[in-house]
Amino acid sequence: MSATVFWCTTAAVAVAAVTDLRSRRIPNWLVGPFLAAGVLTQFAYQGVEGLVYCAAGMSVAALATGLLYYLGGLGMGDCKLLAAVGAWIGPEQTVFALLGTALAGGVLALGCVAWRGAVLRAFASTAGLLAALVHNGFRPHPTIHLNNPSAMKVPYGAAIAVGTIFSFYTQ
Repeated sequence: MSATVFWCTTAAVAVAAVTDLRSRRIPNWLVGPFLAAGVLTQFAYQGVEGLVYCAAGMSVAALATGLLYYLGGLGMGDCKLLAAVGAWIGPEQTVFALLGTALAGGVLALGCVAWRGAVLRAFASTAGLLAALVHNGFRPHPTIHLNNPSAMKVPYGAAIAVGTIFSFYTQ
C-alpha cells in the first residue's frame, strides 16, 4: 500500500501546488475526492483500523492548521489539503509533513518577500503580529491576515507539496 499512498499523495499535492501557484487557490474539486479516496483506500486495506488511522492523521493536521487559519495566517484550502494528506499518511507522518511544510513555507516566504523587496516590511509585520499576540492574547490581528488585500500572500500549496513529499523520506 505504501506505493499507492506515495503516488496518490504526490500527485495530489503536485496538482495543488500548480493550481495554487497559478490561481492562489487550492480547489475543492481536488481536495474532496483526494480526501474521500484516502479514507476509502485506508478502509480497504485496514478496515476500521484504517478509518481510525485516517481520523488521527486528519486531526493532527486540522489542529495544527486550524489555529493558523483562525489567526488569519493560512487559507482554508491549505487546511483542507493538509487534512486530506493526513488521511492518507496517518498521524505520525503528518507531523513530519507539517514540519517539512513549515520549513519549506518559511523559505518560500523569505524568497517571496526578498523578490518583492519587502524584507523590512515583512519583519515589521512579524514583530507587530507577535506584539499583538503578547498584548491581546490569542486573537486574530486586525490588519495582518489573509483577508487584508494589501497583505503579502504566499502560495502555500507549494510548501505543502514539498513538506508532504519530504515526509515520505523521514519514515
